[in-house]
Amino acid sequence: MRIVITGATGNVGTALLHALEPGHDVVGLARRLPDTTAEPYRRAGWRAVDVGLPGAEEELAEVFAGADAVVHLAWAISPVRGDPPMWRTNDHGTRNVLAAAAAAGVSHVVVASSVAAYGPAPRWEKVTEDWPCDGIAGSAYSRGKAALETLLDRFEAKYPQVKVARIRPCAILHRDAAGEFARWLLGPAVPAHLVGGRRLPVPLWTDLRAQVVHTTDVAEAIRLILDRGFTGAVNLAAPQVLDADALAGVLGGTRLPVPKPVVQLATRAAWLGGLLPVHPGWLELADRAALADPALAESALGWQPRYDAAAALADLVAGLRSGAGAASPPLAPPRRDGVLARLRSLTRVGPSHQSQA
Repeated sequence: MRIVITGATGNVGTALLHALEPGHDVVGLARRLPDTTAEPYRRAGWRAVDVGLPGAEEELAEVFAGADAVVHLAWAISPVRGDPPMWRTNDHGTRNVLAAAAAAGVSHVVVASSVAAYGPAPRWEKVTEDWPCDGIAGSAYSRGKAALETLLDRFEAKYPQVKVARIRPCAILHRDAAGEFARWLLGPAVPAHLVGGRRLPVPLWTDLRAQVVHTTDVAEAIRLILDRGFTGAVNLAAPQVLDADALAGVLGGTRLPVPKPVVQLATRAAWLGGLLPVHPGWLELADRAALADPALAESALGWQPRYDAAAALADLVAGLRSGAGAASPPLAPPRRDGVLARLRSLTRVGPSHQSQA
């Protein structure tokens, strides 16, 4: 097949390049190109495209011409202040990709949505793909994914001849995404190599629960979707659910039982002061996100995740401690700045990243 992948330099895009069998004609699109001589980026042809720019639809339609499938992974998750506005990339970018796919006559479109699109559910109950995609009010990421689902509904109604698949994974973790996660969550205040140390206290509230899935398992699901021409929505998650104690055990070993409002207040102060890049909106999503039932992926695709939840999280932690990464701007290894450089970074006034409220 001829396959075009937007966001091909990111966490899932990089893993998908590894997962696709030789013989496919793959074109990778990204705003910032990778080292195209390095694995796995040498496996694709490349075009530098900002999908959210006005007029990008025409350029995308040119690239999509003759493609059997488009995999849309481009999404701004936690952009820094100087990056394009998050809504422009996510909303306008998706509209441009869908319009270009229709104009180019692409027969199969696979889009990365998220379990974050779901509205709140009973706390320990896993939901199936028919759960309402109402989003979580306090999370920009969740609201963006819920809006994406509405765009896809409208696209399917307007272009019934296009097969549309939407994956809804939970948190997607991988060793080589360590630099990306360090820039999203830690910043200069917490050196990445401290994560996972036995003496690192982890402040978590008692009833926190989380699902994760390994990046290579998500890439394998997309490969199966492409091979089988699957349409519709499908949840992707390792079957285990991690509670607060299990999370702390992988992240640092010692859980500090702190009420959620206290964690949110401290996080907001650190974000406003530029000490940490993580916005408290992410905590709201972590607390209220629905748990996903992956049974459909297993029955319809034959998908079997290779990593359980604890192993997927441990793989990311190992990457943070070792400085792992890949040869693309999103997955560049975490920086190992000295003490003076970190102190200078901590003197910055104001948030380093765009709001996730």
